[in-house]
This record gives sequence, C-alpha cells and structure tokens, in this order.
Amino acid sequence: MPKVYFIEFSGTKHEVSIPEGTALMRAAVGHGVPGIDGDCGGQCACATCHVLVEPEWLEQTGTKTEMETSMLDFADSTQNISRLACQIALTQAFEGMTVRMPDGQH
Repeated sequence: MPKVYFIEFSGTKHEVSIPEGTALMRAAVGHGVPGIDGDCGGQCACATCHVLVEPEWLEQTGTKTEMETSMLDFADSTQNISRLACQIALTQAFEGMTVRMPDGQH
C-alpha cells in the first residue's frame, strides 16, 4: 500500500496508507483529511478535491482531461500544479507522494 502525505494549508500533515487503485480523493475522505470533500463522489463534477501536487510528482499523475481542466476553472487558488484528487488513481509508484491543499480549502 503506497503511503502519501496530505498537507493542509495551515501546514498540518496527514500520512495515509492507501490500497493500490484507490483514487487519492477517496483515500483522503476515508481517512478524514480536512479540506478534501469529494462532494460529487469522484465523478469529476465538482472541484472539492482540488490539490496541489508537489512538482516532482506532477508528471507521474498523468495528463489532465478536458473535464478536469474545466472543473478546475471553478476552483480557487489554482496553479499549474493543480489537480483533482478524484482523477489520480494510486499505484505503488506513488509511495511518498505529497499533495497540498490550497488556501480556502479547509
């Protein structure tokens, strides 16, 4: 099970071990990580799982779909490292990945 780290805007760090194939959003919600709501249930129909992927991990997360890019237009504080956590399915290759929550997502 890969271990990933969620860092709240305040700096609080959450370490989560996740079964392979699980969406990053589901892992956060299942472990009570504040700031990741997943209101649409992982259907890429909202932006309540917006995360900032550490640059060294960004390429590994794959390419944003047109739908994801469209949903990120509704999110606050987007950057070139912004992704929707529901669109990132984890594998063992993500061991140690760090994502941050943007300002305003508590």
